Amino acid sequence: MSSPVGSDRYSRAHRETGLAPFRLEAQRQGKEARIDVVGITRSRPPQDIAERLDVPADDESVPHRENHYFADDEPVQIVSTYLRWDEAQDTALTQPRTGQDGIYGRLEDLGHVMTRVRDEITARMPTPAEAAILDLLPGVPVLDVLHTSLDQEGEPFEVSRYVHRADRTGLLYELPVE
Repeated sequence: MSSPVGSDRYSRAHRETGLAPFRLEAQRQGKEARIDVVGITRSRPPQDIAERLDVPADDESVPHRENHYFADDEPVQIVSTYLRWDEAQDTALTQPRTGQDGIYGRLEDLGHVMTRVRDEITARMPTPAEAAILDLLPGVPVLDVLHTSLDQEGEPFEVSRYVHRADRTGLLYELPVE
């Protein structure tokens, strides 16, 4: 899927369609979206995730949700989402199906309204596991997007790492200039 991942992908207007951002973009392109929930485990977060969520890196302080995304059965991205365990435990956030409005709806139920995001984007070569999952030819890089959701208090409450095929992904950001 040649997808421009837009800066408005988390807007309420898009969520009101009932489709996750990936499913909405696939539909716009006339493709069939599939999201495989590979696993949801209580984990020790990578250091960069621990720092952003302000949780210990040496403790199982996060649920780690890993999903693989496909368009017309072609792999296009790997998404690893991390939340604070003390908030997510015993909620739908630790289940494959999170219900209406997805994880952001459940996080709003917990009092976190997304008001800002911070995306840190790098291009790099894939790990062998990423190359296999994404079915990449040798020499094809990935775009690594480290996404942090910030709530109405300016506090980070969710961090996701998106690993996109660089040969089939574009990023589109429209931001206000102040």
